Amino acid sequence: MRSEICDMVAVARLLNLTMVVPELDKRSFWADQSNFGDIFDVRHFITSLRDEVRIVKRLPKRFSPTDSSTTLDMSPVSWSDEKYYLHQISPLFSKYKVIHFNKTDARLANNGISTELQLVRCRVNFHALKFTPQIEALGNKLVQKLRDKGSFVALHLRYEMDMLAFSGCNHGLNPEEAEELKRMRYAYPWWRDKEIDSKTKRSEGLCPLTPEETSLVLKALGFEKDTLIYIAAGEIYGGEKRLKPLRAAFPKLVRKEMLLDSEPLRQFQNHSSQMAALDFIVSTASDVFLPTFDGNMAKLVEGHRRFLGFRKSVLPDRRKLVELIDLYNNKTISWENFTFSVQEVHRGRVVQPSCRRKLENKPKEEDYFYANPHECLANSSLCSGSKDTVTVR
Repeated sequence: MRSEICDMVAVARLLNLTMVVPELDKRSFWADQSNFGDIFDVRHFITSLRDEVRIVKRLPKRFSPTDSSTTLDMSPVSWSDEKYYLHQISPLFSKYKVIHFNKTDARLANNGISTELQLVRCRVNFHALKFTPQIEALGNKLVQKLRDKGSFVALHLRYEMDMLAFSGCNHGLNPEEAEELKRMRYAYPWWRDKEIDSKTKRSEGLCPLTPEETSLVLKALGFEKDTLIYIAAGEIYGGEKRLKPLRAAFPKLVRKEMLLDSEPLRQFQNHSSQMAALDFIVSTASDVFLPTFDGNMAKLVEGHRRFLGFRKSVLPDRRKLVELIDLYNNKTISWENFTFSVQEVHRGRVVQPSCRRKLENKPKEEDYFYANPHECLANSSLCSGSKDTVTVR
C-alpha cells in the first residue's frame, strides 16, 4: 500500500497532474473496509506534499467516474520508466479529463528513474505518509511496553492462512490442512497459480519459514532463550498449536493482543491494514528485525530501518536454510555443524550501507527500490552514476 501510493505521487509529479487521495482495495482476501483516512493522516499527506503535487480529497463533482467520455479506467504497465508515462500516459489527457489507475502495484521501475523523482518517492514514504494519531499513539504504546521489558526482536512471521494458500507452501502441514489451503486458492479466480509443487518451491527458498524452522534458525543465530520476541503478523495458521515449538524455544514470545487491553484494540480489529500498521511501527522500532519471508512489508520495513540509521535487520537465506534444516533434522549434521553453517551463511546478510543490485530486464529479481532507497540515504553519493553495483548483505 505504501509503495503504490509513493509511486503514484511520483507519477503525478512527473506529469504535473492533480491527484485524488487514493482509494484502497476493499475486494481482496482480507475484506478490509478501511479508507485512506482510517490509516493515514490525510491533512498531513496533502499539506506536506503541496510543493510537489496538488492533491484533492475527492474527485470534483463535475467529473463522473462512470462517464467514459471523460474518465478512462486503466492499468499502467508494470515496472515502467518515466518515458512510458510521458509518452504513453500523458497524451491520453488530450482526450480524457480523469484517468483512474485500477492497478498500481509495481507500476514504476526500481531503477533508471531520475534522482529528482526517486527523492519524491522517498519524501512520500518517509515524511508524507504518517499514520493517523490513533494508530501512532497505540503503536508507540506497544513499543514502550516492549522497551520497558528490555531489548526486543520483531519477528515478521509470515505464516497466515492466505500466505500459505496462495504460495502453495504446505511443508509441515497435515493432508487435511493442505487440502483446505488448496480449496481456498481455487476459490479466488484472480489468483493465477493453482497447482503448485510445494516441495520444489521450498527447496528454492520461495516458501516462508515455518514456526518450527524459525525456532531452529533463531537458536542457531545465537538468540538466547530469554530473548523477548514480538510477532509482527496476523493470525498464525494453526494458532497456538502451530506456535508451540517456537514458544518452547523462546517463552518470551508476545503479540499485540498480549500487550494491550482488548478495549484499545477493538477499533482496529477486523481491519487488517490498521493492525498491520501497528506491526509496522513496532518492526521499524525494534532492536532487531527478522522476516521469515521477503514480502512487501518486510521490504518496506527494511528500507525504513536503513533510513533510520541502519538498525539491525537480518535477512534469512531461506534456500540455504531449508537445506541445512533438513540435514539437521535427518541427523546428517550435528547441532554444532548446523549452528556454524547458519551463522556462516548469514554473516553477510545483516543489512549494511550498499547500492541496489540492478538486473537488466529482470525487475522482479533485482533489489526492490523500497527495500534499499539508497538515493535517500547517507550513502547515496557512493551509488550515484553506478549501473552495475551489487548489494552486499
